[in-house]
Amino acid sequence: MALTNEQIKLRLQEKFPEEVTGFEEPFGMLTFSAPKELNLKVLQFLYDDTELKFQFLTTLCAVHYPEKMGEELTVVYHLHNLVDNVRIRFKVTTDIEKPDVFTITNIYEAANWLERETYDFYGINFVGHPNLRRILNVEEMDYFPMRKEFPLEDQTRRDKDDEMFGRGGSNFFN
Repeated sequence: MALTNEQIKLRLQEKFPEEVTGFEEPFGMLTFSAPKELNLKVLQFLYDDTELKFQFLTTLCAVHYPEKMGEELTVVYHLHNLVDNVRIRFKVTTDIEKPDVFTITNIYEAANWLERETYDFYGINFVGHPNLRRILNVEEMDYFPMRKEFPLEDQTRRDKDDEMFGRGGSNFFN
């Protein structure tokens, strides 16, 4: 019998009755959250449990929500059970002032580069990572470019013609 979202939810609620919350199913993918201090315990349980078998880390990334005070950064883990062909999404949030989250490289080796990339672009400090340093940007960079801390474009630029970008008074195609 195939593993269902309801079975996964029940197993998580049995093991972590108060800690795992926020269950949703956007587009059929079970999504849930836990405090960042429990990310290792939850992920190790999902990996080791003989019924769940989430032993493949599909991706790890982050999202910046500047309006959520104290929970500005969210780390998102996508896991895959290859036996039953089921995917889930697990989230933990952290404060932007102290963005510490435990590394999961001891559970999923693929997390090594994914955590480095997430650090590089969002500044999340993966505590215990074996080589946490920038992977795509230069080491001298003193900011994290995917955070929503900067305007998308410089409003004072004079070297662009707004009409060529579809903005402005005239319609280019008429």
